[in-house]
Amino acid sequence: MAILLTGGMGFIGSHTAVELIKEGYEVIIADNLSNSSKKVLERIETITGVKPLFYEIDVAVKEDVMKVFEENEVQGVVHFAGYKSVPESTRIPLAYYRNNLDTALSVLEVMKEKNCKTFVFSSSATVYGDKNKAPFNEEMPTSTSTNAYGNTKLMIEQIVRDFAASWEELSAILLRYFNPIGAHPSGLIGEAPDGIPNNLMPYITQTAVGVREYLGVFGTDYDTPDGTGVRDFIHVVDLARGHVAAINYALKTQGVEAINLGTGKGNSVLEVVSTFEKANDLKIPVKLLPRRPGDIATSFALADKAKKLLGWKAELTLFDMCKDSWNWQKNNPKGYED
Repeated sequence: MAILLTGGMGFIGSHTAVELIKEGYEVIIADNLSNSSKKVLERIETITGVKPLFYEIDVAVKEDVMKVFEENEVQGVVHFAGYKSVPESTRIPLAYYRNNLDTALSVLEVMKEKNCKTFVFSSSATVYGDKNKAPFNEEMPTSTSTNAYGNTKLMIEQIVRDFAASWEELSAILLRYFNPIGAHPSGLIGEAPDGIPNNLMPYITQTAVGVREYLGVFGTDYDTPDGTGVRDFIHVVDLARGHVAAINYALKTQGVEAINLGTGKGNSVLEVVSTFEKANDLKIPVKLLPRRPGDIATSFALADKAKKLLGWKAELTLFDMCKDSWNWQKNNPKGYED
């Protein structure tokens, strides 16, 4: 019996593969490598001693997903596959709707046809929109986003709910996570974005390693302690363990649950920079810039439901996140490239 990770070669997927293997699960990865590297497979094997079965396929193609199910006994699916850049999604929204919805629909259709009843979805805190006030809890109303990426997450959540209403045996967990950073402490797997990073930590580490001239901080006049945006940063290893806890829970239940994965507290951009500098004895050149459209001042989770239902809570500190991020970047200055 195996757990299929769609998009499992990516940042969060690869760390989840490691944690699932450590928990004793058989792992299958399906990924088209559009935003990842085949070297991840070797790195996972080095860390765990186990090489997951890998299918280089486009998960949006139903026939290819069906082949994975026909050749293996798939017990559950963790669905990561999808485009994930917020700025890019505002430039090419149709590509995001086509890809992200098609991948989810293909997987769910095959699951029903092959009677696979356990589904964990990689959702996002973007589903809370910009009207709710932090801390965000799962009972708050969701709303459309300022970008196509966030809207695809919201739409897929609704698709899953409608699907579950028609198939009572389905057990689905919608994991809404906040701002994953860090890397595996081995330094073998981590975040390797294509081109200019969209997220804070790879921008910091690329600045530290000399790829970027400076770190741009967008917005210094928010209603926060130091004027910069506040976010709930969570270590990717904690996040991966949250997916394992979600699979463990979903295998024993039915119905749909939306669950936040976060630390339950926020840190400002400048706090993260300061902690990174202390953790690694480095200085990061910073350039203060105007706000970006669509950014909100404060975003962090109420994570009580994850503790109650999954028995999970974040354990690693911001210091750990900064230390492990730099350990990954300094040992892999060009990511997975040679």
